[in-house]
Amino acid sequence: MRHTRHHVVVLVTAPDIKVAKALAGAALEARLAACANVVPKVESFFWWEDKLQKADEAQVIFKTTTARLAELEKLINEKHPYDTPEFLVMPTLGGSEEYLDWIDASTRPATGDDGEEAKEDNAEG
Repeated sequence: MRHTRHHVVVLVTAPDIKVAKALAGAALEARLAACANVVPKVESFFWWEDKLQKADEAQVIFKTTTARLAELEKLINEKHPYDTPEFLVMPTLGGSEEYLDWIDASTRPATGDDGEEAKEDNAEG
């Protein structure tokens, strides 16, 4: 196992499977995540506008890097139908060398996107 400081898991809920798949597809197309798992049905209980709420939602679990977080958050906020979409970032302590390398390679902007590849803190700890 390799220790890491720049790989993260991001949680985003969506009102339904269609929105969840659209968010996942947009993030992957833009190379802002290496992987997006869509969990089709979760029951959410939460406070909203001073009332206890319940909703059937879908959950998207993104695997990405800290270098791509700001752009991923911007994309989610622009494309999400909620006023305040969930965007929770969880750091990872480590993972298999091969999987972490795959995340890095999969989230690098294609050459020509901005003329430069993403620079990441590759410090291991």
